[in-house]
Amino acid sequence: MEKRQSNGIGFMAGKWPLTAATSTLVFIHGSGGSAQFWTAQVQGLVAKANTLAIDLPGHGDSQGDGHNTVEGYTAAIIEFLDHLDPPGPIPCGLSLGGAIAQQLLLDQPDRFGAGILIGTGARLKVLPAIFEAIRDDFEGFVGMITGFAASEKTAPAVIRRFQNELARCSPEVVNADFQACNQFDVMARLRDIRVPVLVVSADEDKLTPPKYADYLESVIPQTARAHIADAGHIAPLEKPRAVNQAIMDFLDSHRL
Repeated sequence: MEKRQSNGIGFMAGKWPLTAATSTLVFIHGSGGSAQFWTAQVQGLVAKANTLAIDLPGHGDSQGDGHNTVEGYTAAIIEFLDHLDPPGPIPCGLSLGGAIAQQLLLDQPDRFGAGILIGTGARLKVLPAIFEAIRDDFEGFVGMITGFAASEKTAPAVIRRFQNELARCSPEVVNADFQACNQFDVMARLRDIRVPVLVVSADEDKLTPPKYADYLESVIPQTARAHIADAGHIAPLEKPRAVNQAIMDFLDSHRL
């Protein structure tokens, strides 16, 4: 695995240089996260496809400020892809990253051959209490959101990893991320996604419950569904083997 930067965007690659004529999984983290969230996927799927995990602007090793709209982050990723030009890109996003992946599929329909949506929805309204906690007690917010993000069965070390990563992000950027989620709504456009999409949900996801994935599955014309047991909102961290297997099965079924 290698850490690199392109056009101001930090990213991790499972191998470098990328293999031509091979699909490239482009992993997009959630609010307050970074590319490190996807380490198990970048490493575990490298034999199947090119793997890249990016730091959104204002996160991790990326330059610039965070954005308070999904469209702002989408534009940054498009610039990154224009500069790097990875073969056969497939956006794979969690939560806010899943919103960005949907926006990419809608705004650049000819660019992507497929998409992967994990723990996300077509609309992502945020409770006002979240913004109040970020503003008034960021440390308390980190503890609170971490408590909602994982299954009770998840190992404490995994939860601490997520918590520590979130704590490293600035409150201003985290607030902007949740503002982007709060404004996101593509319910009216969802049927326009015409490429195959894998929708992944988890048993104990309290932040984007399985009903969000049910809606995505029912409206997007071409979907496959994977449901992860004994996991919460951060399923790729909690159950990396199960998530990786679901992605491999999806790629195989569509010869990607």
